[in-house]
Amino acid sequence: MQPGFFDHAERLDLLERLGDPLPNLERTVDWESFRETLSTVYKSSAEKGGRPGYDPVLMFKILVLQQFYNLSDDQTEFQIRDRYSFCRFLGLSPEGRVPDAKTIWVFRERLKQHALWQALFDRLMEQINAAGLIARKGQVVDAALVPVPKQRNSRTENAQIKQGEVPDEWPENKRRQKDVDGRWTKKHGKSHYGYKNHISIDRQHKIIRCFSITSAEVHDSQVFTDLLDPENRSADVWADSAYRSQVHESLLKEAGYRSHIHRKATRKRPLNERAQEANRKRSTCRARVEHVFAQQTRRLVRTIGKERAAFKIAMMNLVYNMRRWAYLAG
Repeated sequence: MQPGFFDHAERLDLLERLGDPLPNLERTVDWESFRETLSTVYKSSAEKGGRPGYDPVLMFKILVLQQFYNLSDDQTEFQIRDRYSFCRFLGLSPEGRVPDAKTIWVFRERLKQHALWQALFDRLMEQINAAGLIARKGQVVDAALVPVPKQRNSRTENAQIKQGEVPDEWPENKRRQKDVDGRWTKKHGKSHYGYKNHISIDRQHKIIRCFSITSAEVHDSQVFTDLLDPENRSADVWADSAYRSQVHESLLKEAGYRSHIHRKATRKRPLNERAQEANRKRSTCRARVEHVFAQQTRRLVRTIGKERAAFKIAMMNLVYNMRRWAYLAG
């Protein structure tokens, strides 16, 4: 049967009614505002000839799609060619030219080389603040482990890696497959290998305002002051007991913040009932940051090296903010 003139549009409308989140995301975010930042990725050339490059805003939206649905480069190319909803989000026709997996990888590598993830995040935060979602009602600080494929090294090799050296006996092809930037840590008696995503959210909107990325062995408290958002309209700060120390309490008081950090218990000094009740009250506010990490359940990073992992984690935070903004605006 010959398709009708409006069949394609009706199918897209039906997809949106069935729960496609991409149209709302497309309407909420001003994608052109990222063009100035992305323009540094491709070098301008006066030479004539050759196929023109893909639009950098289009490529950035592809990376957003990739993070949104947790896709590999090959799967991203396949899904763009296969799905009407992806083509609509990217402004492509089903028969149009689609970037292949290698092109997506190269674009992501260029963004990583130019270290543009913080600039892109700041651009998005400018839009969110301009939309009226200003940081209010205090801030909550926490960190989550980001695992990477575990490295099976000998004790001697691990000792060299910790000193910043690469074992000499590793051939070149083996070095390219080894992540020497990740580190081991223990949490609740279990060993974890990878990195940490340290974030600060505002209590009202649950939007990530500041973030920092470290290897997994870095204690949460070491980046606490870097995560404080001075633009929050409230001076209240919530965090778990890992962040509590006399130094932090003094710094918060001097900077005009009100500390709601959980109190610690020790073997010799367990918490009394009053302190336990105070911690329970703090938990009702601090738990909002756990909702953010619950949206980032697929945190496994399969890249090699800290720079690539940092870009992946930064995109994770950026796409979360986009989704959260679209939800609040929708």
